[in-house]
Amino acid sequence: MAAPGPMATPDRGAATAADAGPRWDEQLQRRLARGEETALGELYDLLAPMVHGLAGRILADQAAAAQLTREVFAHVWEHPAAFDPAQGSLRSWLGALTHRRAVDRLRLRRAAEPGAGPGSAEDEIREVATAARMQYVVDSLPHSLRETIAVTYYDGRTYQETARRLGIGEQAAKQRMRLGLELLATELADERARQCGRTARDGARGRTAQDGNGGT
Repeated sequence: MAAPGPMATPDRGAATAADAGPRWDEQLQRRLARGEETALGELYDLLAPMVHGLAGRILADQAAAAQLTREVFAHVWEHPAAFDPAQGSLRSWLGALTHRRAVDRLRLRRAAEPGAGPGSAEDEIREVATAARMQYVVDSLPHSLRETIAVTYYDGRTYQETARRLGIGEQAAKQRMRLGLELLATELADERARQCGRTARDGARGRTAQDGNGGT
């Protein structure tokens, strides 16, 4: 499958991915596997703003974030079968892929800095990466839930203050906040499960390689 042409830096006004359901994910994957460039364009328009934002928050470099965004979507184009709809949403998979590559790039950058020792910046990298991943998940929520969480949680307002500011009832504010936090918890649990799965697979590959070499 030939790689598509270069993609522009994403438009922050692009549509949110919150309304794209599992059926859309599966259909898009099949279209990508058939080599439909329009499918890649739809995916890019929908999710590139969040991918670019996640990369930018980790790398703190917009040019590097734009480059990484292009690399991530090129990977999707070249390896559509790498996404398994049974393991979660396409948005979540792209977020995990972006997160992993951005963290790896940040580690390389920190390791190349003068005076850097092995693992000396690991705590900072972990803190930046976790905060960026949380924001990526928040950004993926429907607008009404994202807005409520931003006002209530990040601005430190009460439910009454949030309700007045958004022009909704206090009960509606509570329901939105509860649903938003439930979605966040589900997304983060899925991410932890994927990380544990990757760790287990890496460990299994390491043991297999060691057994093949007769052990050490």
